[in-house]
Amino acid sequence: MPNIKLFESKKIRSIWYKQEQKWYFAVVDVIEALTNRDKTRDYWYRLKRPEKDFSGIELSAFCRQLRDKSTNGKKYQTECFDVEGLLRIIQSISSLKAEPFKRWLAKVGYERLEEIENPELVQYRMREIYKAKGYSDEWIEKRVF
Repeated sequence: MPNIKLFESKKIRSIWYKQEQKWYFAVVDVIEALTNRDKTRDYWYRLKRPEKDFSGIELSAFCRQLRDKSTNGKKYQTECFDVEGLLRIIQSISSLKAEPFKRWLAKVGYERLEEIENPELVQYRMREIYKAKGYSDEWIEKRVF
């Protein structure tokens, strides 16, 4: 599973989809973690309708129906999204818990636009990431041109 802790102690069901070599996550679990609502399936249904009316985008188009165990132990078809799809869905969720993700997406998007204008920023960012991970300056110099 990706080494990303997005939702603190909330349990998010994840499924490894072999055909695409990707992790997929149950959308209702993500909605519950971000909204603290009991009827997450209703929220998901209601979230899809205005998005389609407003932007013409069908949020379900980003998902896969994958079989996963429910809390009762039985396997059911579950609407799941890969990380990119989840980040798209989070943009449509009105919640204080979703706001940090939205701000982070805006920040990363802005940084990438800056890097298009000034490609040297990519090397700087890469160096900073390696330093934060604890790699030595010598190790970084050998790998970053």
